[in-house]
Amino acid sequence: MLVYRITLAKFSTALFPSGIAARWNPNDAKMIYTASSRALACLENLVHRGSVGLAAQFRTMVIEIPDRLAVATIENKELKTGWKSFENYPYTQALGEAWIKEAKTAILKVPSAIISEECNYLLNPSHKDFTKIELVRVEDFEFDGRIKK
Repeated sequence: MLVYRITLAKFSTALFPSGIAARWNPNDAKMIYTASSRALACLENLVHRGSVGLAAQFRTMVIEIPDRLAVATIENKELKTGWKSFENYPYTQALGEAWIKEAKTAILKVPSAIISEECNYLLNPSHKDFTKIELVRVEDFEFDGRIKK
């Protein structure tokens, strides 16, 4: 399975987590966020950046997850009402941190907060199977100039 991550060019050369808190992880719980499509990866960036930030140099990381690797899943229907709101970050962060600590899989499939019917894949760089996940190529990416004007 291929997954995608759009990131600043300077961070596109290797698979490494920032450790900075986000929806599914508190600070220092390291995971790598990827999306099921380039379009979803683009949307995930758009909601977190202002129009000035979109002018920087970006790359698309194309990442291959071997089909034989186990994937844990959190279904949208399993999540409490309102899970998408910023106020509920501690709730989703606790779920992600528990997955990291359990270390049962290197991949966690979660619903997108932007489009619930789409999914993101979180990668655990501390899991023994993470070494089987491969950055297969890096592609230039430019946000369309009509976005967020």
